[in-house]
Amino acid sequence: MAMFSRRTDPTPLDGVDAVLADLDGVVYAGAGALPHAVESLTAAGRTRRLGYITNNASRRDATVAAHLRELGLASTQPDDVVTSPQAALRLLKDRVPAGSTVLVVGGDGLVFELEKAGFTVTRSADDAPAAVVQGFAPEVGWQHLAEAAYALATPEDEGGIPWIATNTDWTIPQARGIAPGNGTLVSAVHTAVGRLAVVAGKPERPIFDEAVARFGARKPLFIGDRLDTDIAGAQAAGIDSVLVLTGVDRPKHVLAAPTTSRPTYIVGDLRELDQPYPQPTVAGDVTTVGGASVRVDGPDVHIVAEGDRPIDLVRAGAAAIWATGRAIYGFRVPERLYADPFHRP
Repeated sequence: MAMFSRRTDPTPLDGVDAVLADLDGVVYAGAGALPHAVESLTAAGRTRRLGYITNNASRRDATVAAHLRELGLASTQPDDVVTSPQAALRLLKDRVPAGSTVLVVGGDGLVFELEKAGFTVTRSADDAPAAVVQGFAPEVGWQHLAEAAYALATPEDEGGIPWIATNTDWTIPQARGIAPGNGTLVSAVHTAVGRLAVVAGKPERPIFDEAVARFGARKPLFIGDRLDTDIAGAQAAGIDSVLVLTGVDRPKHVLAAPTTSRPTYIVGDLRELDQPYPQPTVAGDVTTVGGASVRVDGPDVHIVAEGDRPIDLVRAGAAAIWATGRAIYGFRVPERLYADPFHRP
């Protein structure tokens, strides 16, 4: 079987002029850095621009930058961080007059961006806000969600006010595990009022377009841990992407990924950014990546060879299943193919 030599396979970083990384589940989980993330990103940033895109709206860009410096990403500045509140602000400016009163459900990162732009922030629907902007913060509770529901009782097409969500991530990685994210909080308000929010962050394009423009990137590479927001958003924005298995989505999710959220690269951790990335080769019904081979036989997926690297088995399985054009529920997949030896919080 003809195979590429690993010595000639390109790395995910080859030709890239800007690395754009998600934060939660990619750089850190909770307050602590994930293994190998800081060292790998520091190395990548020596010869190309390094920036960060985050849907987490609870902290301002300067706070995020300070946290990254504390973790060891010593050169990080506030302008290196593109936040979902910044993307939300762009949408807000198109919908309400400058200086309007805005009801905020969220934390300091969201309040900071709104006040910096000249908007008046309120927490009460009684203040007749011109819009509601909602983002994640650990302190958000029932009372905050209730105020948003009161303000959004009238549908926008019947004269109600706009509702902008910084993001709708269902979960957020924390040091103790996976916790509910802003999407669950937005859903609670939606259930109460029967309205849908306009979303500013990933997987929508505005936050990616802002990052590409800010960093002057011609060939960016985006790194994320979620298929439905990170990878789908990068794909929609025309950016190559890396899914790293240190956060939310696992090998079983990769195998089942729809065409709209399939990464360019799959890595176990960020050390593999600078390692040769073996390309899939196909011989008959067998797909091989590195030393791992997978065969699709009608509804059955078989492991022909596991190889010596679990990540190559995931890559081979994904390439084989994706190439069929069929959904994952049409296959019988051996559990070994989606075994999960990769680090996660």
